[in-house]
Amino acid sequence: MRYFIELSYKGTNYHGWQMQPDANSVQEEINRALSTILQEEINILGAGRTDAGVHASQMFAHFDCQKVLDETYVYKFNSILPNDIVIYDLTEVSDETHARFDAVSRSYEYHIWLGRNPFLLDTSWQLYQQDLNVDVMNNAAQILLDYTNFECFSKVKTDVKTFDCTITHAEWKLEHKKLIFCITANRFLRNMVRAIVGTLLEVGQGKKTVEDFRRVIESKKRSEAGLSVPAQGLFLTEVKY
Repeated sequence: MRYFIELSYKGTNYHGWQMQPDANSVQEEINRALSTILQEEINILGAGRTDAGVHASQMFAHFDCQKVLDETYVYKFNSILPNDIVIYDLTEVSDETHARFDAVSRSYEYHIWLGRNPFLLDTSWQLYQQDLNVDVMNNAAQILLDYTNFECFSKVKTDVKTFDCTITHAEWKLEHKKLIFCITANRFLRNMVRAIVGTLLEVGQGKKTVEDFRRVIESKKRSEAGLSVPAQGLFLTEVKY
């Protein structure tokens, strides 16, 4: 039997989604909880892989098991999961359904607080800068939709076969002191969103022009892009199938 779970997690206490030899991960915690409840070895596979400190307000994963499960198992799983990981839904799917390969799009948000707020330290990057030109940042963000190769925003040492991604939405929203970057694509490269945000902030600060941003993409060089912003402001917010 194959099942999908919908979940969310606060990534502060984890070294990312994926299991690692000497570090605690979200995937490992869920595997442990499900294996304990179901009394068989469970290995979940997620819709994507978030880095250390990154959060997910919506994530999907699938797993196979021998038992027939109903929704009461959601409560059972949550009863032994850490408080910063929550499963919301459990659905039986066909044996061919795949949480990663069947996803058609993923959306992320990057949260910036313009000032200081002790209650948002783990879930936003606190940037004391009030004079960012958000309109110009949005003009530059629209350029992302003109391209598919984003090697300039990828980690330098990575084993991906292609740097191509199709971005369908990219927008900055300013709500009082909260500045949020929203982006949707069919796939993302490692560190891609955080590098895009860092580069767009340079546009908003006047360090780069909108045309400079275009040249960064066309250069395909990570050294031309801006710094990668801190992990705690990044959220995986939606996965569509």
